[in-house]
Amino acid sequence: MMNIYRLKKPICLLLAFTLSASLTLAAPASAASPQATAAASEEIASGNTYPIVLVHGLFGWGNDEIARSNYWGGQNSLRQLLEEKGYTVYTPSIGPVASNWDRACELYAYLVGGTVDYGAAHAQKYGHARYGRTFAGVLPQLNDLKSTVKVHLVGHSMGGETIRMLAQLLENGDTAERSSGAASISPLFTGKCRHWIASITTIATPHDGSQYDDTQYKLEPLLHRYVAALAALTGTNLNDTNLGLDFKLDQWGLERQPGESYKSYLKRVTESGLWNKTKDLSVYDLDTDGAAVLNAYAKAQKDIYYFSIACSDTYASTLAPHNYLPYANMTPLLLRSSLYMGQHVNYAYGHITIDSSWWENDGIVSVRSAIRPHSGSSDLYNESYGTAQDGTYVFKTGTAKGTWNFIEKITHTDHLNIVAQSENKTYLQGKFYQLAKMLKSIPA
Repeated sequence: MMNIYRLKKPICLLLAFTLSASLTLAAPASAASPQATAAASEEIASGNTYPIVLVHGLFGWGNDEIARSNYWGGQNSLRQLLEEKGYTVYTPSIGPVASNWDRACELYAYLVGGTVDYGAAHAQKYGHARYGRTFAGVLPQLNDLKSTVKVHLVGHSMGGETIRMLAQLLENGDTAERSSGAASISPLFTGKCRHWIASITTIATPHDGSQYDDTQYKLEPLLHRYVAALAALTGTNLNDTNLGLDFKLDQWGLERQPGESYKSYLKRVTESGLWNKTKDLSVYDLDTDGAAVLNAYAKAQKDIYYFSIACSDTYASTLAPHNYLPYANMTPLLLRSSLYMGQHVNYAYGHITIDSSWWENDGIVSVRSAIRPHSGSSDLYNESYGTAQDGTYVFKTGTAKGTWNFIEKITHTDHLNIVAQSENKTYLQGKFYQLAKMLKSIPA
């Protein structure tokens, strides 16, 4: 395989390929039984029937487009499992390495339909095309002022940042876009959209970025490891000619051309100078300093319920008191980053302070970072929201909107396995069932 570019802060890409590498071959679909359908009807009879939208993280995809592997569920499709219980679930595919702004614009178009508009002011500022791909729209009624339909947005990893950005733009628009003088403006930037997000739930999301960078460890080329691991797990002869991952960077002029081989397309993307010259990419958003900028901009909205779930697969070492160490079950690809994060500090002037409160981690995201936005954020929070007494997820009376409600820290579970579910599958599937049931119990 070709030599792949090296990023200053490759944490976002490490997040991406390690997640992908843990996924396994998807199981074939099966129809729900009459008994399951009846049980599902009983389960969601009260509360609301709003759809659930599962938003993937970096280098992710919607369902099983890559090597017939499920991003959500690994060997089993979580979307299918939830649908069999009577829930309506969508799993969009948006830019796997794009910025949160661009991904939010794509998610908006996926949901309501139309051509992606990244905004005239935004496009001019960062030097890419204003318009992107066109979507049919899975829920066009969301922008109908007479509609009462809303959605529950659930984001894993960077997906949690993306849905926060969408909420900010949807409810407030953007001043620069309104002042751009453009002949037309997307409804997303006007601040006049119907507010159609009922809740936001983030799972293992690096709200404060991740403190793992390339100062100590040199990573071998990203895509080489990504392809090799995915090929081994799926039993597929994957290489740079048939991987088929769509980078969705059309706005940057990096779309695959008619008749162009995939190898040529991949080479153009990975060797582009784009990665070192703009802040309008995931590289910047997932850095600790870049995340603070996002936190100051994308605030918790007063009419949306916010929930967060963290994962942890490390423990405080008694032999090395200044370290958090990974448990033996951690995905091997995460060991190096976990060890580094479990002891790293940074008090450099002009940067986000990183101290021992960041050490507990899931292999790539600090527990502290996953609980809620801290750096640059003024959001309200309730870190004691918790679960029911039996440990299940429950929507509690008096739950405040516009406030981060931390549900739980799922222990002995790393950043990848929470969605790939190659270990403790039944237990982790149960967490998603509980979450879906909790969201559906929110009064309409």
